[in-house]
Amino acid sequence: MARKRILIIDDEADIREIAQMSLEAVPDWEIFTAYSGKEGLEKALLELPDAVLLDVMMPEMDGPATFLKFQENFEIAHIPVVMLTAKVQSADRRRFLAMGAKGVLPKPFDPISLPSELADILGWET
Repeated sequence: MARKRILIIDDEADIREIAQMSLEAVPDWEIFTAYSGKEGLEKALLELPDAVLLDVMMPEMDGPATFLKFQENFEIAHIPVVMLTAKVQSADRRRFLAMGAKGVLPKPFDPISLPSELADILGWET
């Protein structure tokens, strides 16, 4: 199985750390993190990850604004983005999917099931 590289973008350090530890439990998954939308865009351009886990609620540039910046850049527009949000109302879910997000995961998430939930959304094997 080819190595998968995932970028987590979240302004909360504890969430980044838990998500990173959870996803690194999968062999052949390499995890990068960013604390803001701006840093996330820079890291995405530098690392070209296979997927992005993106927090919706962040200061300065929120998740949807960050996602739109991804879509505007041909180098990273193809990278599947999964939104991570505490507000998982069906209207929000539909809005994120209509924007082009690959999926939506609830926050807080279960660290045990996060890798399989993310893999299911992305169509990856774990």
